[in-house]
Amino acid sequence: MPIYAVQRKLPGITMDGLAGAQKAAIDTSIKVTAEGASVKYIRSNFYPGDSRCTCLFEADDAETVKKVNEEASLPFETVEEVLDLNP
Repeated sequence: MPIYAVQRKLPGITMDGLAGAQKAAIDTSIKVTAEGASVKYIRSNFYPGDSRCTCLFEADDAETVKKVNEEASLPFETVEEVLDLNP
């Protein structure tokens, strides 16, 4: 299944805010999957120097990933397919 990276800016976010955003992504992925789509939150990376965040999702298509982020009320700039290279 393809992997998608969601790029977002989260200026001023706290550690609690990051934890809440991650929980929202996980919970909404589970909800959308229960509704019939296939999507799984994988992980996030936060770059404190410029408040960027990259979240990885496994899904059938980019539209499903967009739906998860919109329903979770998580702002995002782009969603694009990536190759997740694990050793």
